[in-house]
Amino acid sequence: MKSVYSVTQVNSYIKNMFTQDYLLQMLSVRGEVSNCKYHSSGHIYFTLKDEKGAIACVMFAGNRGGLSFSMQEGMQVVVTGTIDVYGRDGRYQLYAKQIKRDGEGALFEKFEALKKELEESGMFSVAYKQPIPRFIKTIGVVTAPTGAAVRDIITVTKRRNPYVQIILYPAIVQGDAAPESIIRGIRMLESYGVDVMIVGRGGGSIEDLWAFNERSVAEAIFDCSVPIISAVGHETDTTIADYVADLRAATPSAAAELAVFEFAHLADTLREYRLKLNRGMMMRCSAYRLKADKYKALLKAGSPIARVRSKRMQLLQVEDRLQSAMRAILADRRSRVQVYAGLLKGLSPLDKLNQGFSFVTDTSGKPITDVERINTGDDLTIHVKNGILKATVTKKERANR
Repeated sequence: MKSVYSVTQVNSYIKNMFTQDYLLQMLSVRGEVSNCKYHSSGHIYFTLKDEKGAIACVMFAGNRGGLSFSMQEGMQVVVTGTIDVYGRDGRYQLYAKQIKRDGEGALFEKFEALKKELEESGMFSVAYKQPIPRFIKTIGVVTAPTGAAVRDIITVTKRRNPYVQIILYPAIVQGDAAPESIIRGIRMLESYGVDVMIVGRGGGSIEDLWAFNERSVAEAIFDCSVPIISAVGHETDTTIADYVADLRAATPSAAAELAVFEFAHLADTLREYRLKLNRGMMMRCSAYRLKADKYKALLKAGSPIARVRSKRMQLLQVEDRLQSAMRAILADRRSRVQVYAGLLKGLSPLDKLNQGFSFVTDTSGKPITDVERINTGDDLTIHVKNGILKATVTKKERANR
């Protein structure tokens, strides 16, 4: 009776056969990418096919370091890895360890090796980057004389500043003669004395752009005394020239935008500066005018005439105060005299005489105030209101009080 095996046993047997085959442990397969899916776990699942067949492939997240580009549908690649059986489904697949573009693998390796070497030598260092002049008069362009790149550069330059002179060196930008032609263009424009230089071309494959990955071109860009803007390919294309240049532009149009200042914006800026300058000058003049008026007033106040006038005013004020004080004193004295006059009038004998009283004196003129001082027969003088009377004492009597 024949032996009966389980599905798992069969799959395990086949898997063991694949494992024992040395050829299947590490081989490279060329084909077209199809059904490519980037899983959230980091694994990449895709199918590799040609005209007559297809094979399932997977690259685990741990091997993603061997992939230097993003895989797309229809891309021709060379996948290196191990073919093994997935026991659960009973189907074999290629477990990728490394993936390279078909036909470009050697160029990519050469590119990475040169990039690493030049970076280690310091040619990519920011310390050697020259600043791009803000205001330029001449711009040199090293590119093909025909094509979208030169048309874009001319269009953008004329739009931004029609006064900038464009000097084109018609270089060969593709093929074996391209590196020497690009180098010759850089040196010629440098000797001409342009203010800034754009070196580049339109997009293409890595083979088309390879002239800008040559060491000789990189050294010519690095040694150039004129600031260089690289504009090679499209935004996603990157070459050695981009790393060595003083500034990289994503496209030739962007390079012209970076190199040429916008004249209309400059004119607006100059007008704004003129207005600010005029306002500042007016404010400064006004401030100085006020300061001059202040100093003028101070000088006027400190002049001899002003000082004499000030002293004269002070004297007038003192004179006024003195006269006021004198009038006040005289008024006070007058008032006091009037008081004293009233008092004297009240004590005046004449006033008493006018009231009917009389004033009696002896022969010597002394007033008689005591009856004891007079004797009978003494002569007396009696003063009345309107004259003097002479009398002789015939009798005297003491008053009882």
